[in-house]
Amino acid sequence: MGGNEMSYVQEAYDTNWVAPLGPNVNEFEKALEVYTNSDHASALNSGTSAIHLALILLGVGPGDEVIAQSFTFSATINPICYLGAVPVLIDSEVDTWNMCPEALKRAIEDRIRKGKKPKAILPVHLYGMPAKMQEIREVANFYSIPIVEDAAEALGSSLNGKKMGAWGEFGVLSFNGNKIITTSGGGALLSNDKKMIEKSRFLATQARDEAPHYQHSTIGYNYRMSNIVAGIGRGQMEVLTERVNRRREINSWYKKMLKDIPGLVFHSEPNSDYYSNFWLTAILIDPLKAKGITREMVRLSLEKEHIESRPLWKPMHLQPIFEDCPFYGTGVSERLFEEGLCLPSGSNLSENEMQRISISLKKLF
Repeated sequence: MGGNEMSYVQEAYDTNWVAPLGPNVNEFEKALEVYTNSDHASALNSGTSAIHLALILLGVGPGDEVIAQSFTFSATINPICYLGAVPVLIDSEVDTWNMCPEALKRAIEDRIRKGKKPKAILPVHLYGMPAKMQEIREVANFYSIPIVEDAAEALGSSLNGKKMGAWGEFGVLSFNGNKIITTSGGGALLSNDKKMIEKSRFLATQARDEAPHYQHSTIGYNYRMSNIVAGIGRGQMEVLTERVNRRREINSWYKKMLKDIPGLVFHSEPNSDYYSNFWLTAILIDPLKAKGITREMVRLSLEKEHIESRPLWKPMHLQPIFEDCPFYGTGVSERLFEEGLCLPSGSNLSENEMQRISISLKKLF
């Protein structure tokens, strides 16, 4: 926590405005709009809800196809299935580990040949690293397919100075407990289309028609953020820059500490156009170059010292629930999963904890 969160929460109690919506929600949305340079933001109860609403607003329904990044968390893909649509999964490229523009183009052309033009494209900015949005945007524009940009892990990241979340027809943010800032649980939908955001708010509040009685002409959802939770978000926005700077400091510390380890490669910005919040510091370990040391050996070595690390996301096309979905790629994400590890990266890592990590890693290598 940054310090001012409790004052905004207390304000909600003092004014007896505890239920969903209220002044904190309004101010939190304004802060998100200013920070991301998006015209409109709708504060919701999760990033998953934001993806779900974005797909609904784009008219995705049963039998439709939505192109999505395979190398991600399942929350990116699940909303496609909520709507009875089919995920078409795209492999990663080696520079950013995100959606490969070339594989994206091949997939769209193949789906069109098969009579199924995709209804949306869902790229992800993995671990805070911006995807190749300029190339993805060009492909999307050429085929007139809207983008729902999953920036759940990338608040504070940018590409060519443009904040992530502002590159698509819709941008999605998450404020889950493990994100760069948190509201304990929450998310947001960003867009420059005022009517779309207004409709998202309508759908997110049970789609209640304007009438003196309870009347509903369409299916709605209970997806709006509460005034209490938004109070935490307002306080967190005040320290977002500090949190991003701290994650980048931790990433630099790891790179300096492990710079001489053979076979170890960091998830890094391809060039100066990319600015990552380094939400998580991630590495690849090639056992052929690392004297036989594998990703799993590193993870278990840290675990023995009660230090948690995790493998990279298991690609969606390898997941039992999605293994029958169309997949386009060359196995890049599979190699990343086999060799990749996320290291402890929390903004509140202490000097003592960092020393413990350093001793454990250096001892192994």
